[in-house]
Amino acid sequence: MRLIRLWRTREPRTFREKVRYKMLRDHRDLVVTMADKAAVREHVAALVGARYLPAAYAIVEDPVALRDLALPDEYVVKPTHGSGTAIIVSDRAPEEARLPTEPGSWVYRHVRPGFAPREDVVRIAEGWVAQLYGQGPNREWVYGRVPRRIIVEELLVGADGAIPDDYKFFVFHGRCAFVQVDAGRFGRRTQDFFRPEWLHLPLSGGPPWAEPEPAKPGRLTEMIEVAERLGAGTDFVRVDLYDVDGRVVFGELTSFPAGGESPFDPECFDEEFGRPWTVPRRYG
Repeated sequence: MRLIRLWRTREPRTFREKVRYKMLRDHRDLVVTMADKAAVREHVAALVGARYLPAAYAIVEDPVALRDLALPDEYVVKPTHGSGTAIIVSDRAPEEARLPTEPGSWVYRHVRPGFAPREDVVRIAEGWVAQLYGQGPNREWVYGRVPRRIIVEELLVGADGAIPDDYKFFVFHGRCAFVQVDAGRFGRRTQDFFRPEWLHLPLSGGPPWAEPEPAKPGRLTEMIEVAERLGAGTDFVRVDLYDVDGRVVFGELTSFPAGGESPFDPECFDEEFGRPWTVPRRYG
């Protein structure tokens, strides 16, 4: 089956095709480090400085260690070996929000401290470390090489108490070509795409555009510089950053967005996003 996928992706042209090409061929240790939410912190600190990292309260191998951990009123708990799940604890959560009942639930959940009993957090975290993430149709092999741990970090909020917008920089060969802005993760989610000079693109990736259009962030130049420094050592990586009241904070590095299934409407943007990316014949 893998030989068939290698053959089908041998001459990629579009962004999705190139992501699949990279997934099948790029098995460098660098890709594993980028995917590991714990190990990537040292990588980021070495390239741009630890000042861009969110505070880490704990990194544990056994979720039971979370039981007696002293934590502030607001924090985020997530697995180091996957994406798309987290427990966010803060007083700003909706009153009706509750943690999932299934121990292996792979979802985002924002709850108030009173509805995040430590035993329940431990139970969910135990379900996370029991799972091998990334086993979809394109098999994101990288997560199988990431140690299964739990990381607890600071909750990033602005002065107004809101969770900041998520800026995702598409960096090809060390140059940023596109910026994705996600807002309203726990409310009305919106998504917009821009050129680095902040030209809005007529592109939808699923969620609606924000109204009004997102303003150009004050730290955009700094964020692009950070993203390009983090992406300088590879052919492509998506660099996620936050602008928290003027403080640029690192989120994550993603080598295989959506497992090679990113939606584009109109479809012509699949080719547009693939144009700045020249995939190597062989990864070192």
